[in-house]
Amino acid sequence: MRNAFADVLREEAKKDPSIMLLTGDLGYSVFERFQEELPNQYLNCGIMEQSMTGIAAGLAFEGYRPVIYSIIPFITMRNIEQLRNDICYHNLPVLIVGVGAGFSYGPYGYSHHSLEDIGMMRLLPNLAILAPGDPVEARELTRQALRRFGPVYLRLGKKGEPTYTTRPVELGKGNILQDGDDIAIFSTSSILEVAIEVARRLADDHIYAMVVSMHTLVPFDTNLLEEVVKTKKMIVTIEEHAINGGLGTIVAEYFADHQIAFPLYRVGVRSYSSHIVGTQSYVRKAHGVSPALIVEEIRNRYARVSSSS
Repeated sequence: MRNAFADVLREEAKKDPSIMLLTGDLGYSVFERFQEELPNQYLNCGIMEQSMTGIAAGLAFEGYRPVIYSIIPFITMRNIEQLRNDICYHNLPVLIVGVGAGFSYGPYGYSHHSLEDIGMMRLLPNLAILAPGDPVEARELTRQALRRFGPVYLRLGKKGEPTYTTRPVELGKGNILQDGDDIAIFSTSSILEVAIEVARRLADDHIYAMVVSMHTLVPFDTNLLEEVVKTKKMIVTIEEHAINGGLGTIVAEYFADHQIAFPLYRVGVRSYSSHIVGTQSYVRKAHGVSPALIVEEIRNRYARVSSSS
């Protein structure tokens, strides 16, 4: 995903001199070509994310289209006040790019794990939130984000994510990867591969799942959500994020606000220990977001839903 984003950003910046890339001393082995080909549109601000955000706001006021880039906890938590006051309050066209969704930087420990960012960023005004699930979505959403008026947060994985998308990607619309008659699995960001594997295993038990990459969290595709409620028996949300504040919370809030009673199983990180480090798949399993654990719980819940219908 990270490389797909970098390639598209360079292509778009060549066509649009107003695009400026600002990085917080990151992007090595990612932005070298951008620096070489577009040196006047690149600025390494150093490890000073709060100042970088303020600089981006100033550039946006002067007619530029700034892109700020860092690891997710650094680009969101470290400078949340500057994002709120300098960019979002003024509805400035700044693309805020965070890399390392969820446990992408698993071996680096608590400081680099990204489990709270969606919940935090949803509170900010005027901000679109994008979380692509594969490199194709990352490429297309980067292009569309650079053309959108107002601030955008783009949540990226790291690298090596499989590609699943075969149809056009549209900001604000869920990306249906496969259909199924029984349940709908909504996934967001780089845990899409787990959602695909869960659906495959459920099919072995004759439970057929629609799989949707909900790459846009704000604005959310409520039309698709309402259609699923009419046609499926249950919704499962899978995210590499705290169980509160992210995709599952968005769906639950919509149900509560519209008085919709519908079976919903939210998969996310329910309890978090800073002492667990390791590969992304290892840390996922330790926190209950591995395919085997998810499939077992869905089987049990689906059996109850089916017996009561």
